[in-house]
Amino acid sequence: MDGKSTRARRRGKTGENIKSWLIMLPGLLLMTFFVWEPLFESIRMSLYKTRNVELVRYIGLDNFISVMSKDDFLQALTNTFTYTFWSLLIGFGLPILLALLIGETRRGKGFFRTAAYLPNMLPGLAVIILWSAFFSGEKSGVLNILLGRLGVPPQSYLTNYRLVIPIIIVIATWKGAGATALIYMAGMSGINAELYEAAAIDGATVWQRVVHILLPAIRKLAGTLLILQIISVFQIMYEPMVLTKGGPDNASLSLMQLMWQYAFGGSMNYGKASAVAVIVTVILLLMTAVYSYFNRKESDWD
Repeated sequence: MDGKSTRARRRGKTGENIKSWLIMLPGLLLMTFFVWEPLFESIRMSLYKTRNVELVRYIGLDNFISVMSKDDFLQALTNTFTYTFWSLLIGFGLPILLALLIGETRRGKGFFRTAAYLPNMLPGLAVIILWSAFFSGEKSGVLNILLGRLGVPPQSYLTNYRLVIPIIIVIATWKGAGATALIYMAGMSGINAELYEAAAIDGATVWQRVVHILLPAIRKLAGTLLILQIISVFQIMYEPMVLTKGGPDNASLSLMQLMWQYAFGGSMNYGKASAVAVIVTVILLLMTAVYSYFNRKESDWD
């Protein structure tokens, strides 16, 4: 009887495993055709001299050496890390603050949720055109009109190499902060309300409740969104491409924009474009691995 019951349990587990794989199969097929196959094809193409998308001959790491020896690559790499720095400085804490403010709102919470998410529903190109009119260096630029009423002469913001990257990050943050805030709100909704009540009875201030209850509760969620934000910002492309075309003097050129220039900017060099794409992938994998390592260490300490 024991042998029969064991075999029955094994058959049951095998059936459950088959069902699980069948459920995952559509997602695995999509991942294979739309993620893994293009990724491996990019790696292969980066090792060849190409004519458009045709592989001409194997050249090893020559594409990587050629790309990394150019001044524009070093500039794009520096700019991309600068984008990431400003994104974390400007855009990481803002969604948490929005989630706190909306969560503490007594009336019209649905309205504020919709208003916060609205920028994310707008087409990306429309957002860029909107903000380019706002930061236009002409007298008709919205910001120049507003500052002109205070006696400030017209300024050229998007051609100022010190301001162009922070401005682009402000635009990207305006578009995406509301959607991230809703994710934080979903995480905050899982916090036991009795903890807040007990803290209030003990005389804890709002700041103390945030620091000692809310932030520890959303710490892992914040860590996940942190690495996702870094990955997203590291692939920034169409904002600097449309707003500044990478200028002034490559001051806003990103790695992904450099990849686009190699592929479609005239030379049609897909081998070098693939090399840039592989470099970006390796950098992101390394940063993700470092984050996972420290996150695992922190979990072990807990």
